[in-house]
Amino acid sequence: MLYLKLFWSFFQIGLFSIGGGYAAMPLIQKQVVDMNHWLSMNEFVDVVTISQMTPGPIAINSATFVGMRVSGTLGAIVATVGCIFPSCVIVLLIAYFYYKYQNLWVIQGALKGLRPAVVSLIASAGLSILVLALFNGSAVSWFGINLSEIDVVAAILFVTGFIILRKFKPNPVYVMLGCGAVGLICYQFI
Repeated sequence: MLYLKLFWSFFQIGLFSIGGGYAAMPLIQKQVVDMNHWLSMNEFVDVVTISQMTPGPIAINSATFVGMRVSGTLGAIVATVGCIFPSCVIVLLIAYFYYKYQNLWVIQGALKGLRPAVVSLIASAGLSILVLALFNGSAVSWFGINLSEIDVVAAILFVTGFIILRKFKPNPVYVMLGCGAVGLICYQFI
C-alpha cells in the first residue's frame, strides 16, 4: 500500500508539474509535507537543497530521496518511476502522432512557427546571462547602457571565448575551463 501511495503521489507531481524545476516545488511540498507527512518542512528544504546540488531535475531527485527515506531502495525506485511515467507516456503519444501526421501542412506550419520562437527564447536567456555577467548583476536597460560600469575582464573573456569557438571550433568544455581558469586568476589574484 505504501508503494502504491508513493507511486501515485509522485505520478501526480510528474503529471502536473508543467514547467518543471521550480514549478514542481509547491506540488512536491503539498504531497510530501502537507498531505502525506513523509518529511517535515525543514527536511523538505534540505531535499530541495540537495536536489539543486545533484544532477537532474528537482522532481526526480526529490522522488528518489523521499522514496529512499520512506521505504528504502524499492521505495526510491517506485517514487522515481511514478514521477517519470507521465512524461514518458506523453512523449510517446506525441511521437506517435507526430510520425503518423508529420507530413500534414498544419503540423509542418506549426513546427516552422515554433522554431523562431524557441530560438528567441534561447537568445533571450543568453542575452540576460550576458548582461548579468558583463554588468555584475546590476540592472541595465538596453538603451541606457553605461559603458563605465562594464566588467572589462568578463567582456574580454566573452569576446575571446566567442572568437575561439567560432574560428577554431574546439570542444566548448575546454573553452569554459580555460575561461574559468583565467577568470579565477584575474578575479582572485589581480
